[in-house]
Amino acid sequence: MTKLNKALSLIFIAVLVVSCGKSNDSNFTLKGSIKGLKKGVVYLQKEEDNSNIINLDSMVITGQPEFTLHTNLKEPEILYLKLFKNDGIEHYIPFFADQGVTEINTTLKNFNFDSKIKGSKQQELLDEYLKIMGQFNGKNLDVIEASFIAQQEKDSVAIDSLNQIANQLIKRKYAFTIQYAMNHRDSEIAPYLALYEVRNANPVYIDSIYNGLSPEIKNSLYGKKLGELIANRNSEE
Repeated sequence: MTKLNKALSLIFIAVLVVSCGKSNDSNFTLKGSIKGLKKGVVYLQKEEDNSNIINLDSMVITGQPEFTLHTNLKEPEILYLKLFKNDGIEHYIPFFADQGVTEINTTLKNFNFDSKIKGSKQQELLDEYLKIMGQFNGKNLDVIEASFIAQQEKDSVAIDSLNQIANQLIKRKYAFTIQYAMNHRDSEIAPYLALYEVRNANPVYIDSIYNGLSPEIKNSLYGKKLGELIANRNSEE
């Protein structure tokens, strides 16, 4: 028996325990496929308030690339599709889940980068946001490459200019994220971005995002967390 087969055998027992405890009235389903995967285990996971990652469901892959996972969601939140293939590397795909069905199709070769996610309205907004962030990141890589060349050539003028461009890109990313959150104040994406993308921005902007949230979103998982963040900050001032 290979090491992978031994590992999968042990995991299979744990998977049975998780699956047996799964509720039959789950209101969320994650389905999809991982092209090229022959053996492995997929997990549906979430992060708790103490930053611990817990398994919600799991499935052993033995030949078929398709998977189906279930859980019960109280409200929209970020979940993770994790792939275990005994290679010492963590393979995760984060996605914004809501009640209903989400579909993730990807490949074994490029598990994260090839992922195509179809599901919640919050995920659509997150995809739109990440697409723009990808453009910013591409420009930033160009600046890093140009800076490396300028340093090799000891071109101080070019280095200073590129440093200014890099700082401007950071400011533009923050400005775009803040505006994007404000434009979608009726979605859980707004407090989520404030918490995890621009947490260190000027408190005035974080307050503006929070104050602009609809009552329903203020009372959501990430809305409450954002409110707690602001309250803790104010108590320390």
